[in-house]
Amino acid sequence: MGALTRPIAKLGDAAIGTVGFIGALGILIGLTFAASPRLIFRKRGRRLAWRNLWFQAHRVGVKSIGVVALVTFSIGVILALQIVPILEGYGVPDQIATIIAIAFFRELGPLVGAIVLTGFAGASIAAEIGTMAVNEELKALRSHALSPVRFLVVPRVLASMVMTVCLAVLSSIMGVLGALCATLMITDLRADAYMELTYNAVDAFDVSTGLVKAAVFGMLIGAMACHLGLGVRGGASGVGSATTRTVVLSIVALTVVDLAFTAVFYLLGL
Repeated sequence: MGALTRPIAKLGDAAIGTVGFIGALGILIGLTFAASPRLIFRKRGRRLAWRNLWFQAHRVGVKSIGVVALVTFSIGVILALQIVPILEGYGVPDQIATIIAIAFFRELGPLVGAIVLTGFAGASIAAEIGTMAVNEELKALRSHALSPVRFLVVPRVLASMVMTVCLAVLSSIMGVLGALCATLMITDLRADAYMELTYNAVDAFDVSTGLVKAAVFGMLIGAMACHLGLGVRGGASGVGSATTRTVVLSIVALTVVDLAFTAVFYLLGL
């Protein structure tokens, strides 16, 4: 293979690998949603399934509440400190409430909450399932005719979806509060006027689109972590590699999907 064709061959291999990875991830998501009703609504084992779901939700979501609140509050403060002086130059400092409200409820709240959750949920899920794969616990499940997708993937993906939506609401509120605190310190705007402008700026569509994106983000985080965890090979080094890849690929996927959502909404004029 010549020096000129080698980069093209590598690019082709990378493209084939990417398409294969996306296809395998899509198949896992399809299997997860196909198995979800049976796991949650069937009478036999329902209590165990709900207990497992609650355990996963607590592990991946509740423990990250403090970090999400601190990060989004700080981002709200930073944005206000950067934007208010510019708005004061145009004589409309009160518009900071409108900008911050729309930015957080439509974009930053779901995205930042999901990125923080990736560090908590994605890494831990990939490490946990990867360790089970190394210890051949997955083979033990299959030898007993038990599906790893139904018993391992479904609770984790559903828990990630639910908790990402909850964290999106929390992060949006904390971002608005952070911007409110900063604005009150550097302008003459009153708190009640700021909150009234925020209330008038955000409508049901803004909130609903943010929550839909958060649910998709949660699905991606859970499915990506499970997929990479199930494919671990090579002992401890494989587990470490899967954990790192989960965090990196999840953040890239979240950003690309958010870009796609934003582009579609822009083209539709929403």
